[in-house]
Amino acid sequence: MSIYPPEPFRIKMVEPVRLISRAEREAALRAAGYNLFALNAEDVFIDLLTDSGTGAMSQEQWAGMMRGDESYAGARSYQRLSRVVRDVFGFDLFVPTHQGRAAENILANLLIKPGMKVPSNMHFDTTEGNIRARGGLPVNLVIDEAYDPQNRHPFKGNMDIAKLTAFIEQTGVENIPFGSITVTNNAGGGQPVSMENLRAVADTYHRYNIPFFIDCCRFAENAYFIKTREPGYAAKSTREIAREMFDLADGTWMSAKKDAIVNIGGLLAVRDPQLFQQICNQLILREGFISYGGLAGRDLEALAIGLEEGLDEDYLAYRLGQTAYLANRLLEGGIGVIEPPGGHAVYVDAGRLLPHIPPAEFPGQALSAALYLEGGIRSVEIGSVMFAHPDPESGKMVHPRLELVRLAIPRRTYTQSHMDFVVETFYKIKENKDALRGFRFTYAPELLRHFTCRFEPV
Repeated sequence: MSIYPPEPFRIKMVEPVRLISRAEREAALRAAGYNLFALNAEDVFIDLLTDSGTGAMSQEQWAGMMRGDESYAGARSYQRLSRVVRDVFGFDLFVPTHQGRAAENILANLLIKPGMKVPSNMHFDTTEGNIRARGGLPVNLVIDEAYDPQNRHPFKGNMDIAKLTAFIEQTGVENIPFGSITVTNNAGGGQPVSMENLRAVADTYHRYNIPFFIDCCRFAENAYFIKTREPGYAAKSTREIAREMFDLADGTWMSAKKDAIVNIGGLLAVRDPQLFQQICNQLILREGFISYGGLAGRDLEALAIGLEEGLDEDYLAYRLGQTAYLANRLLEGGIGVIEPPGGHAVYVDAGRLLPHIPPAEFPGQALSAALYLEGGIRSVEIGSVMFAHPDPESGKMVHPRLELVRLAIPRRTYTQSHMDFVVETFYKIKENKDALRGFRFTYAPELLRHFTCRFEPV
């Protein structure tokens, strides 16, 4: 029997939610073109679309927002954030950004030229979009175990070092502007990367003089996985582990809307002073002055506090325990998920649950739509809607190896009864799964199509 961890907090404020009728949900989904991003939030009962910016801030963060210094340049709030970034990440050179994709945009604009390739374990949607928008090609080199949902490898976010070395040799260093890795690996199930693998990745990049960047939006969850799963780290704090991770890198970018538990914010940090000056110039042009980067002073305060709160080990034990509870209850009912449970989300194996729907008809989208119709639950497809793309040489559509539905859990937001409701809704869907049908596009943009595309049932 799955055990739900007790929350290491008390609820001080509540937001009403309402489960609208099935007829209302059907009408809402049709009006949205069957794209759950287009639903009105008030028509959603349990919102698991994303864990980005959707968590509950703490009393300290709200108090910090009252102290926010809104000076245009050199504000106290920026100075406080600078101290925390130096302490947690070990970078002296950084800029705040309004969110992670802004940092990706600046980095891609400065470093990527058409035809270049950027390796990672697995790029997520906005990273991939920013690389492709500059004429580059994102390349995923995660270990093979990541593609086997039932394989319980403890670090399925690891990069395959042999694949990485072969890729560098075949591509040529001059065609690789930088190398990256994502912690945890969002596109592959929220799976962590081990310290051993991070060290090997860093050594490989540096052997070829390729700058190494960490996409670190869920760095605290990754650090806690290292502490609990990797030999030799049980006695180290998550803060010590995080610092060891970043000491390996030449730079990092972060969507702070995840592990810093804020509603808006991000950062970009580097060690190279020349690159930093270029980043500052781009930031001023596109986002704002270097000491606010498109954020208000109160946001900088909340971010500084949240970076430290996100490393609290009692909170992280609860956070990962809540995710494991949902995953294990689904497994108990015969609903396949990526195992072992990751950090921020449960990834349901839609391709396995709905084998009668081919990838070209988007089984993940069919399951997401059914989840909303049955229980008012919003999720997101992580499969052919998000990641299928035409091969640049043959023009044939290349589908991802897994068709998934992500149930991203907002931080400090939902309770055990909410998770149980999600599970019971899946059980009902499973009873009638053979009746589900796929979808086809009626509109889809070239890049990041999942945000604004529209569908019709097949």
